[in-house]
Amino acid sequence: MKHIKVTILFLCTCLMVSCFEDIDDHAVSASDVNHFVWSGMNIFYLYKDEVPNLANDRFSSDGEYASYLDGFSRPEDLFESLIYRRETVDRFSWIVDDFIALEEAFKGVSITNGMEFQLYQLSSTESTVFGIVTYVLPDTDAETKGITRGDVFYGVDGTALTINNYSQLLNQDQYNIDLATYSDNGTSDRDDDSLTPLNQSIALTKGQYSENPIYIHDVLNVDTKKVGYLMYNAFTGTDEYNTQLNNVFGTFKAEGVNELVLDLRYNSGGSVNSTILLASMITGQFKGDIFSTEQWNNEYQQVIEDSNPEMLINRFVDNNKGTALNSLNLSKIYILTTGRSASASELVINGLAPYIQVVQIGTTTSGKYQASTTLYDSPNFGRQGANPGHTYAMQPLIFKSLNADGVTDYFNGLAPTIELAENINNHGILGDVNEPLLAAALSDITGTAKKATSKSYSIEILKNSSDFKTMQPGMHVEKALPSHLTN
Repeated sequence: MKHIKVTILFLCTCLMVSCFEDIDDHAVSASDVNHFVWSGMNIFYLYKDEVPNLANDRFSSDGEYASYLDGFSRPEDLFESLIYRRETVDRFSWIVDDFIALEEAFKGVSITNGMEFQLYQLSSTESTVFGIVTYVLPDTDAETKGITRGDVFYGVDGTALTINNYSQLLNQDQYNIDLATYSDNGTSDRDDDSLTPLNQSIALTKGQYSENPIYIHDVLNVDTKKVGYLMYNAFTGTDEYNTQLNNVFGTFKAEGVNELVLDLRYNSGGSVNSTILLASMITGQFKGDIFSTEQWNNEYQQVIEDSNPEMLINRFVDNNKGTALNSLNLSKIYILTTGRSASASELVINGLAPYIQVVQIGTTTSGKYQASTTLYDSPNFGRQGANPGHTYAMQPLIFKSLNADGVTDYFNGLAPTIELAENINNHGILGDVNEPLLAAALSDITGTAKKATSKSYSIEILKNSSDFKTMQPGMHVEKALPSHLTN
């Protein structure tokens, strides 16, 4: 059946009758939602060509299509069945049943106690798990209770953390963390590592919180250099935070910053637009040049190329909605990364690489080069006119990013120029000149860094606190989509 996505009729008498209801008592059948899921994936999904059930000619009749939708009692199940190679290729597409919460997440709003942490398995042979605090959000319960970076906890509510219970214990809205000290006993042998309880607990309560992505900004005087330092923890694409980011660069510019250390070690991504703005503030001399290009699925790519090929190109800019950007015109930048640096963070590195020298310090990034967009159940999949009978929305991958040299598909991440893992025994103070990753950047800036690759003792991270959030924005775009395939 050709182009079923634009011709299919809702066959209410044939479809399953289980319903979702919203607060206004609008009822919608499960298969109505399933129709939205299949249609959106059929049009926009990056890997459409690899999923037989998304083919335009998959169904020979409306009845066959209705029966197919009827086979899924939950929209989540249908969505998951359409994902291409979840474990190895598409690790990032997702669906939500509450797009209001999704929109809040994109604005930096979440439920948190303010303690950001990483979890580790004590040894390779036992199930014991412990956590180390990476940073604390300001004006949260964790800050009030005096929790600081480097604090170690081994239990929750008197129960020791294990590989089997950590998720349940740390997902509670209220809990007590049980503190400890950690020792590697002076060896790199994992099996002799130990935890010593401190007989001290701290009660923490989660609440709604709006996180400012600009965690630290400072100007450091290092020898004769003016070094700007910016720890930026999310590409939150609101006007407010984009303006604040521009103001930070205004300060850098006014103080004569001639070197910049951009700390993205805990930044898992966000808005592509904010990424372009940041890259343009770092540089400034490349206005109008290609920062990145987009590659959609074959069918949609052709539609865009035929109607508006410029839509596929993201260019360096010199203003944000009419306000001039404060740009530093740098020819070199230092970027701090870990495995948590993902998506839009990687886009900054990849997008700048053809133009300026990027010195990446830390460990290899996550390896996410695809972007998503929010699809709503409306005639054109936009927010306006969304079906009032439910609040489902999808966040499927819709294109992959390429830099001006065509580099993409860095599935295994972007490797650092200077390899230096965060030392589990020496986290240091973020923003302090002696913090190991920042110190490595400053040493390179002053010419005192060792040329050889540097490594430090570390153990594999089991999970981090962002993994406990139900919604992780990742790299996403907000743009008007061509209507050729959506109406």
